[in-house]
Parts: sequence; structure tokens; C-alpha cells
Amino acid sequence: MPLHKACYALILCGLLLWGCRDNQKEQQLAQREQTLLRKEQEFAIKEADYHALVRMRDSLLTQRNDTLIIQTWPDELAGMWTSKSICRESNCTEYVIGDQRSNAWEFVSDSTGLFTRVFNNNKLIRVYSASYDSTGIRLHYKSDSSSAKMTDMSVELGRANGNLIKGMQTISIANACNAKFSVELTRLATR
Repeated sequence: MPLHKACYALILCGLLLWGCRDNQKEQQLAQREQTLLRKEQEFAIKEADYHALVRMRDSLLTQRNDTLIIQTWPDELAGMWTSKSICRESNCTEYVIGDQRSNAWEFVSDSTGLFTRVFNNNKLIRVYSASYDSTGIRLHYKSDSSSAKMTDMSVELGRANGNLIKGMQTISIANACNAKFSVELTRLATR
């Protein structure tokens, strides 16, 4: 019997060693899997950057005759304006019907497009992307993902009538509430 006990003991030791060896293999496989997952994530970031660069390259190549076309505001719009905005409709707690706001607006352009900068007490508070045609002016602003509240603003302005432009501004906060303001811009007198 002692031989059987020795055989059983030897078989039991072999199974334990094999079990430990399987644990080591499982740990090695888990480490390899984590490494592979990390590399896949790094690759996904690089792939997104690559696609963004390809889109930028393609947009630059599609410009006519490889020349940069810079759109500018017409003289009757370019420059500084004062604004008076009055809240006409609101279901937002931030805006009450009848609220009035005054700011300075500047219609500017550069090689990337048309913009309207809004100032309050000489401090830049917002930059709208802009477009215009024979029917009027359209401005758009959307807060970035780091903002506490996601805000989307659009402004529709009619054509300039001398030194006066009128229109409507719509503000949406976190897709939960909306406010509408009438907007009246008056040309600042040049010195």
C-alpha cells in the first residue's frame, strides 16, 4: 500500500503543478489581452487623426485653381455695431420675457470664413460662424463639450437697411428649453 500512496501523492502533486501552470497561463493571456486592447485604442485615436487630416487635405485640394478664396463682408456690414436684444419668448429659467441685453457686435472675416464677434464691456463673450446672401445673414454658435451647459444659438438677420439691421435670435439650452430674442443692430459711428 505504501506504493499506492506514493503514486497517489505523486499524481496529486502533478495535478497541483499543472493547475498552477494553468493559472500562470491565464494571467499571461489576460496581460496580453490588456496590451492588445490598449494598442487597439491607441490605433483608433491615430486612425481618427488620420481621417481628420485627410478631410482637411481634401478640402484644401478642392479649392478652385489651388487659390485661396477669402470671403469678406461687404462694406455696409463689416465693422462694429451695437445691439439691443429683447426676449420675446422663453421657457428657460435663465431668460424672462422682456429681458433686454446690449452688446457690441463686430462683423469680421479671415482665411477660414466669416465671423461675428460679440463683446460685453470690451470683453469677447462669443464668436458666431456666419454666412450671408441676398436674403440675409445667418449666424451660429454652439458651446463646446467642456461647457457646463450645452448652448446652441442661431441668429437670422435681414439685409442691412442703412445703419440698421433687424432679426431674431434663438437660444436652445441643453435641448431642454428655448428662448427667442428680437435683435436690432445699429452701426457704430466711425470717428
